[in-house]
Amino acid sequence: MTSDLATALPNVLVIWPNRPSQMAHLEATYKLHRLDLCSNPEEMIETIGDSITAVVTTGIKGLSSDLIKRLPNLKIVASSGVGYDSIDVALCSELGIRVTNTPDILTDDVADIAIALMLAQRRGIVLGDRWIREGCWAQQGPMPLTSSIRGKRLGVVGLGRIGKAIAARVEPMGVEIAYFGRRPQADTVYDFKPELIDLAHWADILVLACPGGEATHHLINAEVLAALGTNGTLINVARGSVVDQQALIDALTTNSIAGAGLDVFTTEPHDGQAFAGLENVVLYPHHSSGTIETRDAMAQLVVDNLEAHFAGRALLTAIN
Repeated sequence: MTSDLATALPNVLVIWPNRPSQMAHLEATYKLHRLDLCSNPEEMIETIGDSITAVVTTGIKGLSSDLIKRLPNLKIVASSGVGYDSIDVALCSELGIRVTNTPDILTDDVADIAIALMLAQRRGIVLGDRWIREGCWAQQGPMPLTSSIRGKRLGVVGLGRIGKAIAARVEPMGVEIAYFGRRPQADTVYDFKPELIDLAHWADILVLACPGGEATHHLINAEVLAALGTNGTLINVARGSVVDQQALIDALTTNSIAGAGLDVFTTEPHDGQAFAGLENVVLYPHHSSGTIETRDAMAQLVVDNLEAHFAGRALLTAIN
């Protein structure tokens, strides 16, 4: 294993790379070990595991419990993304390892995609594109009528930063809003539904903006989808684990719900085969925060958290 590195640059394990300019900064400031580019990860960890004091990752790639245990001198995990259910934060806390994420920065872009998925599904935007490209407009005439968002009821599951941003975007469209969460919030005028099933019965559109993890695993199941009903639309910009994906596929196949717009899936990357042939679902490859501006800002926050840690300052966005 690595010898005394007291005078060397801090050793940082990169599970997922940052944006180019921020990666250049990291390369100039630390000794990087690129697990993301390594052909033999096991050998790398065996060789340099004891020297690693920091990890750079994302909310999607995370950091497994097994790997945490193989990095005995790890002090900080700097993750890009708001979600951290793929990181064993409890274990990190037990071992004295700090964990940071990048909240707030991606709120607007994720909320925008939630609205885009809503419009794409309810207004048939993907169908309309194909209707022209495949010659249907010229050969068959106008495409089928779609359903307006205006005047509908939106149920938000998880009225956090992103949930509130989604609500703020649809409210001017004449949409009535209610929400479900762990507790009612004093700083909102929206109606609180203490039972998810009641929110699903009430809503025309159910949008998921809650955290992932064990507490919300398969929160949206066959019963909730049945309550949403044949005119209901499900939008998920949360985590794939929040939805029982097979129950959703069954509901889409039998038209038990009107449709869905999904940015996240049970397994990622997703090959799309499970949704093959279903025209009532719009798919997006977990890319709701995928703008240059937001990803650059997220990457910079990772850099800033690492810098604060190694300088002995307070972390900017600590989870634990």
